[in-house]
Amino acid sequence: MTSEQIALAQSSFAQVIPIADTAAALFYGRLFELAPELRPLFKGELQEQGRKLMRMIGLAVKSLDQWETLAPVLRDLGQRHEQYGVREQDYDTVGAAMLWTLEQGLGPSFTPEVKAAWVAVYARITGVMQRATARTQRLDHAA
Repeated sequence: MTSEQIALAQSSFAQVIPIADTAAALFYGRLFELAPELRPLFKGELQEQGRKLMRMIGLAVKSLDQWETLAPVLRDLGQRHEQYGVREQDYDTVGAAMLWTLEQGLGPSFTPEVKAAWVAVYARITGVMQRATARTQRLDHAA
């Protein structure tokens, strides 16, 4: 992930903040359209879940240039998601829903460069989350 990609992700997410509730609703609508089997993983009220999602994305995007601070938070998040029942293949579905949502929300501002930046950001974030769960699984099997 380059500094230019970080800047593009941060500036494009700043455009999403004013429509965060709508973006969250679009995201979950698309996610459940792509993978209806994921709906039972979301136990609480979806609007509140959407606010948490937007806050977490905002924190992650804001902290992309402070990786040493962000990585432990992402490892913890990955382990929690594993406990919720999230599977490795679900990350791809979530990524597809996220990119679709950004495209809808940003419109013409969702350029190929912005898309590439978000693909890089998502890959880096989910890579840390998934490695944390893989490490946990290895430790569990060793015990």
